Amino acid sequence: MLEIKNVSKTYKGSNKKAIENVNLTIEEGDIYGFIGPNGAGKSTTIKCVVGIHGYDEGEIYLDGKTLKEDPIAFKKQIAYVPDNPDLYEHLSGIGYLDFVANIYGVGSEKNDLIEKYATQFGIKERLADPIKSYSHGMKQKITIIGALIHNPKLIILDEPFVGLDPKASHDLKEILKSLCENGKMIFFSSHVLEVVEKFCNKIAIIKDGKIIASGLTDEVKGEESLEDKFLELFE
Repeated sequence: MLEIKNVSKTYKGSNKKAIENVNLTIEEGDIYGFIGPNGAGKSTTIKCVVGIHGYDEGEIYLDGKTLKEDPIAFKKQIAYVPDNPDLYEHLSGIGYLDFVANIYGVGSEKNDLIEKYATQFGIKERLADPIKSYSHGMKQKITIIGALIHNPKLIILDEPFVGLDPKASHDLKEILKSLCENGKMIFFSSHVLEVVEKFCNKIAIIKDGKIIASGLTDEVKGEESLEDKFLELFE
């Protein structure tokens, strides 16, 4: 499981904590949604979990390995899909995927995985093209394939459906569901509350850097829709 325990972060030059005493537990098979308004601390939390940002207090564990004490072992088990893919645009799609696979030590099975996901996302015929020629949606697809290629235990996504067409969004949901059925963990932020409500078995809501609600989706939202619950909390 992923355990985020009492994590706080203050950016340099600020007197206010960006996130404060964040506690979350994500278990095998969870599709965990993370919601809140702009500036609430979603991206900060995610960037702390994946090791982009340091944090001032608390600790983050993945199956007992801590991010601070053993960052390489921790990061080998995760994948991160940011909200705005920042890729090596001089590479071709296949060149980028080969590069990622090599970093993680993926063997010959990478070819079958690349073909499987590229076909599913409809970009197999464009893999030889330079990434700089790709649309935002195609870059998002390449980023997602790169995230899945090393069979990570935990997949973290920041607004993963932005820029994807309806079919690609559907395909991504089916892929993530299948992975969780096989014991993986998904943690993602989104502003699309309808998707979070239907797709996630658990959710957390963050406001002003603090978790104000978390747990099973049905328990957090109660008898209301998630949108109604969200609006109620942020009136």
